[in-house]
Amino acid sequence: MSRPRPGHWRLLLDVLHRRRRLLLRLAGWSVVEAVPAFLSGHLVAAALDDGFLAERPAAGFGAIGLMAVAVLVGAVGTRQTFLRLAEVVEPFRDELVDLVVTGAMHGCTAHGKPSGTGAVARLTQQVEIVRESFASVIMVVQGFLVTTASALLGLFTLAPMTLAFVLPPVLVGLAVFLGSLRAMADRQRAAIMADERTAEAVGTVTSGLRDIVGCGGEDPIRVTTARTIGDQQDAGERLARLVAVRTTALGIGGWLPVLLILLGTPWLLSRGATTGTILGALTYVSWGLQPALQTLVRTVGGTGLWLLVTLDRITAAAEPPTGAALAPESLHQVSSPARSPGGVLQLRDVTFGYGRHAEPVIRNLDLVLGEHDHLAVVGPSGVGKSTLAGIIAGLLEPQAGRVLLDGVELRDWPSAELTARRVLIPQEAYVFAGTVAENLRYHRQDAERTELDKAVDAVGAGPLIERLGGYQAELRPADLSAGERQLLTLARAYLSPARLAILDEATCHLDPASEARVEAAFRERPGAVLVVAHRITSALRADQVLILDGDHALLGDHRDLLARSPLYRDLVGHWDGRRRNGQPSPVPGTAVLARGAQDRGGG
Repeated sequence: MSRPRPGHWRLLLDVLHRRRRLLLRLAGWSVVEAVPAFLSGHLVAAALDDGFLAERPAAGFGAIGLMAVAVLVGAVGTRQTFLRLAEVVEPFRDELVDLVVTGAMHGCTAHGKPSGTGAVARLTQQVEIVRESFASVIMVVQGFLVTTASALLGLFTLAPMTLAFVLPPVLVGLAVFLGSLRAMADRQRAAIMADERTAEAVGTVTSGLRDIVGCGGEDPIRVTTARTIGDQQDAGERLARLVAVRTTALGIGGWLPVLLILLGTPWLLSRGATTGTILGALTYVSWGLQPALQTLVRTVGGTGLWLLVTLDRITAAAEPPTGAALAPESLHQVSSPARSPGGVLQLRDVTFGYGRHAEPVIRNLDLVLGEHDHLAVVGPSGVGKSTLAGIIAGLLEPQAGRVLLDGVELRDWPSAELTARRVLIPQEAYVFAGTVAENLRYHRQDAERTELDKAVDAVGAGPLIERLGGYQAELRPADLSAGERQLLTLARAYLSPARLAILDEATCHLDPASEARVEAAFRERPGAVLVVAHRITSALRADQVLILDGDHALLGDHRDLLARSPLYRDLVGHWDGRRRNGQPSPVPGTAVLARGAQDRGGG
């Protein structure tokens, strides 16, 4: 196995760095927890030398009583360390869940991977493994450092000569253990991968059991499955063999000091050590150093390896997709010469495809959207209009190129700030159970009543709000029509502070007059507007139109594209001003766009 990826190391270090103050508080309580370890040897020596051996039992029992008090103080420290530990660990678990979900989405969309069971395992079992392992390792490592330092300090102040019997074997034992961690991490990773392969193999066999029997494939499947299970067993056995190394390290660092102190007792007594001093030194080793080292070896050698290897698996699966190989032909782009490179939105050479080997639906796309621009995106069904909206909204990550919002890479915006800078209104609007006001204030919790009124009036949702019973009326989403849900989400988006509004066929359930009112409202609203057009009239109202057809993309105004794009002329149709039955003749392109929206959700 290669050396663990730096990604999970960066993740761990970043987590520890951002929570350094909490870790300092945790360390402070760990010092309190280690009070018994520091006092134990001194109190044992005092109980013997100044108490029982000096025929002063009251003094001896007094020292033992102080030991009991020290244990109670340590218990208070232990309780507080666990409380502080939760403040460090639980946010880390939430970050891991977000990382796993992002990785699963990347795998399905950008890499063309099936969803499978791996993402579910990482989201459930592996994330919980990392959470528990992270907590255990923090507690044990910090406890080991504090307890070992306390015991060695106590040993030094009690009997400095005994350090020569204790410190060298402890260091050698630590060196043996730490030197074996790399090999143990390799074997731990192999064991985890073998477990996953076995789970996948068994799941595949179970789901296709009837076909296997029907085709007479029992024997080859039995051989293949047995080989997979055998590999898992071998990986587990190789990992188990390294337990001997951990036992050796523990024997050297934990038990050898006890043996050396016992063997060196005559020498220590000849140099002024007392019986209490010898027993106090043994107490520091057996009650402080030995348990701390034993816990460190067992936890880091077991739980710690699970932490590193499992986190490595999670970060590897969550790596953002690399750019797929691009076809030699380049998409011709016409950019507006009036656009400023400092626009609200910038797309630079963006390419996206659904799968590693699929033909890109967006290729080498350059686009700049300024502060007050109104852009309509048109094209036939499945050409990538909604895909483009998803890329701009940050729901999809391009395989190549850059997407910048307010001059910053889209992926670099924290989630909360991204939500405040762009708002997406999809074709299928979402409202939730709650009051009307709660739905409208979803992006602006502090919005005043006058602001609600302005947003509602702007998109023409006033009659709907009155029918529902006002802002404090409880909503039942199932009772609303698709158009009513769209009106509420449009008012919600209008109220948001976002400088970029993305309407992905967000008015498809509204009548043409309502659609025109909504687009006019968003045009007057501060910021830029991008409309994935449902009707060709949306293109007629826009400043600029981007037409996608899979091979070429052109940017221009309505008149310009009529002259240069046969596809656009086909979508618009030939508007000749004639009337049928007293009404304007329909625009043929309207039917084309509407049918495309139904076929592929605005695709």
